Amino acid sequence: MRRLSELPLLVLLMGITSLSMWLPAAHAAILRDHDTGRAFFYSGVILLILTAMIGIATVNHRARNPARANLVALVGAYIVLPLLMALPVIQALPDTSWSNAWLEMVSSFTTTGASLYEPGRLPPSIHLWRAQVGWMGGLFILVAAVAILAPMTLGGIEVMSGRVPGRGAEGLSQITATADPARRVARQAAVVLPIYAGLTVLLWIALLMAGQPNFPALIHAMSSVSTSGISASGGLPVEGPTFLAELAIFLALFGGITRRFWPGSFAYEPGSRLSGDPELRMALTLLAIIPAILFLRHWIAATDGTTPGEGDGLAGLRALWGAVFTTLSFLTTTGFTSADWSAARDWSGLETPGLVLAGLAIFGGGIATTAGGVKLLRVYALFRHGERELERLIHPNSVGGAGTSARRLRREGAYLAWIFFMLFALSIAVLVAALALAGIDFEPALILTLGALTTTGPLTSIAAVDPIPLALLPAAAKAILGAAMIIGRLELLAILVLLAPDNWRR
Repeated sequence: MRRLSELPLLVLLMGITSLSMWLPAAHAAILRDHDTGRAFFYSGVILLILTAMIGIATVNHRARNPARANLVALVGAYIVLPLLMALPVIQALPDTSWSNAWLEMVSSFTTTGASLYEPGRLPPSIHLWRAQVGWMGGLFILVAAVAILAPMTLGGIEVMSGRVPGRGAEGLSQITATADPARRVARQAAVVLPIYAGLTVLLWIALLMAGQPNFPALIHAMSSVSTSGISASGGLPVEGPTFLAELAIFLALFGGITRRFWPGSFAYEPGSRLSGDPELRMALTLLAIIPAILFLRHWIAATDGTTPGEGDGLAGLRALWGAVFTTLSFLTTTGFTSADWSAARDWSGLETPGLVLAGLAIFGGGIATTAGGVKLLRVYALFRHGERELERLIHPNSVGGAGTSARRLRREGAYLAWIFFMLFALSIAVLVAALALAGIDFEPALILTLGALTTTGPLTSIAAVDPIPLALLPAAAKAILGAAMIIGRLELLAILVLLAPDNWRR
């Protein structure tokens, strides 16, 4: 065990990925789908042997710059692991291509959740593998946020701390010299895994009690906790008793709003109250405003002037719930739509609801959670900075209060949030242009880019008038989308810090 802890982090992740392939192999064996079972079992064995050989060759390797080695391992995980994860898919589906299988695994591991395959084409064990990869991807980013990104003030922590991204807090060099990446990740994983797995099991049980079938309930529980939005049936059920199941998922999605619901709330002052959490307050505000606008629009622009009757009142309640659930789902970049979302869309009379959902996905969830997007804390910092500037226009000599943390958030935090927002907007422009050069029209290119950068894959089938068939995209477009998903998951700021020449010398 001690020798294992001395292996490079990426090698350990390769070993875990190889071993995890035996779970869908066992599932396929139980279903007597022996071809699929052999594909996963043999792929796991082959990759485990390959990992062992690489581990023997690198066990004595010591990085000169542990902080940079953390980021290299993090980026390497999103480049290397999807290639390994695609191997059993290729073996189980001989008629698919490497590009399709690779993009499917990148989408799952980055918790994007976009799928290139029709649900009926894939065996149940591959659906389980997709959900399992998304679940592991959510766990990995939760662990990496604390063990890798937070010490270097990345991933949104720079907004709260006000420090230069990549430089880290004082004493980081001493920390990274005594705690290698593998041990730090292992310690944080031991803290997060019981909560993460326990919440998944509790949600699975709740969905079963709500009347959902066993296997879809497991898939939806794993994809809700990881905010990947992966489904074996193309989405949540739209028929039968759906309200209780959606309510259980709705409560679980709050884990993508704020870091406070996960162990190790490093970004908050000790003793601060949950009611004062800026991310939670902004999420609740959006959760109240957006559904209210959609609901009230029924009387503004979507009726013929008649007075709603009893049936209309029930339809209104269904529309309100559909809007509330879908708002939180896309705000956390999960991408599930309520069974009553169509009622909410018809009730409001809104012709382009996909734009609303894309905007929510851009807002994103909390920092250091499984959600993607710009993140609520950055939006809040920009909001408070704008509020303070308006106050100074009225009272130029006023002094901003609310304490040191609030002043730092309004100044250095807002400055760093604005830099990230500009990088995010620039990424959208570059990726849309790249997809256009690959032969994709502007509107599909914009939707694909937003879905990839915000890790909200279901946008590709909801935001457009007609679902975008990802499998029919050119190979160049698939490569661009895969890179966009990785950039959206890691955030461009972290990649730029890795590429900065100053980091090479330290």
